[in-house]
Amino acid sequence: MDHVSGKTVLITGASRGIGAAAAREFARAGANVVLLARSREPIADLAGEIGETALAVPCDVSRYWEVSAAVDAAEATYGPVEVLVNNAGVIEPIARLVESDPEDWAKVQEINTLGVYHGMRAVLPGMIGRGRGTILTISSGAASRPMEGWSHYCASKAAVKMLTEQVHLEAGEAGVRAIGLSPGTVATEMQSQIKASGVNRVSQLDWSEHIPADWPAKALVWLAGPAADDLVGTEVSLRDEALRRRMGLDA
Repeated sequence: MDHVSGKTVLITGASRGIGAAAAREFARAGANVVLLARSREPIADLAGEIGETALAVPCDVSRYWEVSAAVDAAEATYGPVEVLVNNAGVIEPIARLVESDPEDWAKVQEINTLGVYHGMRAVLPGMIGRGRGTILTISSGAASRPMEGWSHYCASKAAVKMLTEQVHLEAGEAGVRAIGLSPGTVATEMQSQIKASGVNRVSQLDWSEHIPADWPAKALVWLAGPAADDLVGTEVSLRDEALRRRMGLDA
């Protein structure tokens, strides 16, 4: 995984779950990692754990100026952002469409959709100018099928899927690699929230059916490299056993 050694990797939603696991995996592969999250203490602790190759930047991805400032801080510290991992996302409050609160519904779009757009918008000029860069975005099976109680989440992930395709269309020829990763169900706090809701079949899954967060984290490191060049512009799923084998993940 020396393809990320010495490179600057910016990860949103890095305070826990997939984001925190990705930070550890990229750092282990030799990258400089810039950790973004609204929660200051968890990313500060994680940066302290990783050491001098990690920078914690408190950031609300729903505000473009904060994301842009975070990119500036990353590049001032370690150099150009070569990899962006759009991971920040929320699913609460889970509610059927007819019972949903309009303000809550809109807030999910601000984080899950606008947050991804803001990250892309902030790094794209530099990536296009340098003729290289990778944008990896956490997607979901919810991007392509409705799930009871998840209208906000499904709509946001469908939008994110299209944003990945849009980056490929507009910046692929300039050397920017864009790939979406649908990890399946992962043993994170989000799954705890889903289970507590009791809504739809995902909430009924046994905890043992969820994959560990280090699987998508390792997948992200792999996707950042040339072995995944044939997947650029697409959305891939960790439910695909052949793909997991390519990545070296256990079946």
